[in-house]
Amino acid sequence: MSTDLVSVDIGGTHARFAIATVDEDGTITLGKPETLHTEDHASFQTAWEDFRQRMGGSLPPRISMAIAGPVGGEVIRFTNNPWIIRPALVREKLGVENYCIVNDFEAVAHAVARAPDDQFLHLTGPDRSLTPDGTISVLGPGTGLGVAHLWRSGGDYRVQATEGGHIDFAPLDTIEDAILARLRKRHNRVSIERVVSGPAIVDIYQTLAAMENRKTRDEDDIAIWTRAMEDQESLAAAALDRFCLSLGSVAGDIALAQGGFGGVVIAGGLGYRLREYLPKSGFASRFRAKGRFAELMAGIPVKLITHPQPGLFGAAAAFARNFR
Repeated sequence: MSTDLVSVDIGGTHARFAIATVDEDGTITLGKPETLHTEDHASFQTAWEDFRQRMGGSLPPRISMAIAGPVGGEVIRFTNNPWIIRPALVREKLGVENYCIVNDFEAVAHAVARAPDDQFLHLTGPDRSLTPDGTISVLGPGTGLGVAHLWRSGGDYRVQATEGGHIDFAPLDTIEDAILARLRKRHNRVSIERVVSGPAIVDIYQTLAAMENRKTRDEDDIAIWTRAMEDQESLAAAALDRFCLSLGSVAGDIALAQGGFGGVVIAGGLGYRLREYLPKSGFASRFRAKGRFAELMAGIPVKLITHPQPGLFGAAAAFARNFR
């Protein structure tokens, strides 16, 4: 017998909903996603009611939520969103029988564990499947830098969410020295997500401009990313190349720290948008550039997950695992 549930992926700007079906053999099918703007709703409960109305007035009595932020404690607060969720009241407020709450990148790691091979794009290393037995590292740039890992053994797996995006940034050349110096003027401690995240492209771009004594205007990261990806400006393209280099370095460091020798997966919305750029960039060489461990790094398959909704898919997978 299959099980229906509502899968939800909640970030700072959007809350995505979908009806998910888990078949007896564990196969997960997602219905058409609905995307709501968090700023248009006073609370998660009112967003839930909006989605319920869109679905004809009734929903399955089960929900799994992937949340951008820490998920422990009596009150869950979002990193970039004024909503709060009190887990003890979820059943009463939403009218559900069972619920599951996971960190958003924990959900992505569940998606990595369950997604078929054809939903991964090969980036570097041996062109083989992710390990069926061992550790797989998962990271992805977005508003911040999400990091998790999963461990497979005997056909089963376990996921561990982490705060790996907040380890210290380690520059490898004079340009990265300059980026670090710029960031140190505002932050006493510079973490890797200050350099490897969507907003970080602004500091990378402005550092490169300063090296060439170019004047820059005040603009957000979206404008720079747009020029870079559409190849409208050489300096923006150089910032994109530098971002890919840093992402490769960080991915290699995470693999070393977690023992992710069974594979590394790049995820996140920005990671997906970079799918055409990473294979052509210095990402691979930086991933391998770990001194005496270069040969070890060259033996790790590195993939990019191409599932269109890994957060929703992973939230459903987390529910299936917790209530199996």
